[in-house]
Amino acid sequence: MLDHYRMFAEYNRWANRLLYQAVGTLTDEQYREDRGAFFGSLHRTLNHILAADRIWMTRFTGTGEAPSSLDAVLFNDLVALSSARAAEDERIIAWVDGLTDADLAGRFTYTSITNPVTVTQRLAPVVAHFFNHQTHHRGQCHATLTALGQPSLVLDLVYFLRTEEGQIWAA
Repeated sequence: MLDHYRMFAEYNRWANRLLYQAVGTLTDEQYREDRGAFFGSLHRTLNHILAADRIWMTRFTGTGEAPSSLDAVLFNDLVALSSARAAEDERIIAWVDGLTDADLAGRFTYTSITNPVTVTQRLAPVVAHFFNHQTHHRGQCHATLTALGQPSLVLDLVYFLRTEEGQIWAA
C-alpha cells in the first residue's frame, strides 16, 4: 500500500507540472475567466487545490499554513501560485515517503471545514481521498483548458507510468 501512495505522490507532482505549464500559456483574462467550474475560473480552481492540500497536510503533519476556507485565494499571481504548488508537491512526497504501514492502518482524527464535526477514520482511505480530490479538480481544469481552445492534456496515470519518472512504479 505504501508504494501505491508513493506512486500517487509522484504522479501528482508530474500532473501538476503539466497542468501549470498549460495554464501558463493562457492570457491573464483567460486564466481568470469564470468558465462554470465549481470554483469558476482556473485561477480559483488552482488556488482551491492548493488550499485543500495545505489543509490536509496540516491535518496530517500538524505543521504548515492552512487557510480556514476552501475557496481561499492564496496567491493572486500565477507565478507565485505555481511556485507554491511545486513546493507543496515536494512536501507531499516527503510526507508520504515517511509513512509506514502502521500509520496507514492507524486511526486519524480531524475536524471538517464544511461541516465542523470531528471525524475519526483509518488514515489510508483519507490519503486515497486526498489524491483523488486533486485528480478531480485537475479534471475540471483540463475541461476548462479545452473549452478555451487549448490542446487536450494527457494526465492519465498510465501515461505517467510510461515516462522515465514513472518507470519505477511500472516495473
